[in-house]
Amino acid sequence: MRKRTLALATVSGAALLAAGSLTPAAQGGSVLRSDVFTPVPRARPVPVNLTPAAYARPASDTGPARTASSPLPAADPAPADAGEGAVGAAELLAKVAACKPVSNGSYRTDESASPSVPVCGMNGAVFWKADLDIDCDGQVTKACNVDTDPWFQGDTAFHTSGDRPLNAEELPYVVVPSRSSLWDFGSSGIKGGGVVAVVHAGKVEYAVVGDTGPAGIIGEASYATAEALGIDPDPKAGGVGSGVTYILFKDSVVSPIESHGAAVTAGESLAKEFLRNN
Repeated sequence: MRKRTLALATVSGAALLAAGSLTPAAQGGSVLRSDVFTPVPRARPVPVNLTPAAYARPASDTGPARTASSPLPAADPAPADAGEGAVGAAELLAKVAACKPVSNGSYRTDESASPSVPVCGMNGAVFWKADLDIDCDGQVTKACNVDTDPWFQGDTAFHTSGDRPLNAEELPYVVVPSRSSLWDFGSSGIKGGGVVAVVHAGKVEYAVVGDTGPAGIIGEASYATAEALGIDPDPKAGGVGSGVTYILFKDSVVSPIESHGAAVTAGESLAKEFLRNN
């Protein structure tokens, strides 16, 4: 979790619009609110090690709770909970063992950390290996609101096809650093609504590029992304300090951005192409 000042947390989404905002058409159906969103970085509290059952959503919530179980040994066939699609985590990780930096230096994983995470280039993708902080911004839901998240903001950089903020509780999405001299995600072919494969603990979760964060910090994804990967999604104390790989596929756009099914379909195809081309 990254600490924001209370003053910033109360700023309306309209006040965060950048003068150079792109049109919905330029984002493939998603609406760009700001790609220069620069909140004060949040400081991660010490993660609380909970079992998956301790943070699974109750049955009374708006959707079924995702659950996590321990991955099977690598020599066995991929377990049913190994993520989405037929491309395995080990296959993807084998392709990103080495880094050819495309960023002009490295990012911090948190405000107090030293720069250590470069953005790396591949054929058809960029990737980084970092932590996962919980982004609970966007639509107000049972899990994401001012009571559950002291740093809650009711907007996201990219909007749904109906021009609403994204729903962090329900939609797997990834936060990219705001454009800066360190790295401009657009210059690498990364767009709002672009497809991302998030890999952790033997699982692959397909997500979209859904929000922007501080210009010098990397490693953040939505409540739904964390939950799907078996990571504690609590916006106050959840997340994981390391072991997460983010593979962002260049020039890809899910339309509408809020369709997770479309992200999975596109992600599976792009992941196979990534394996062939690298």
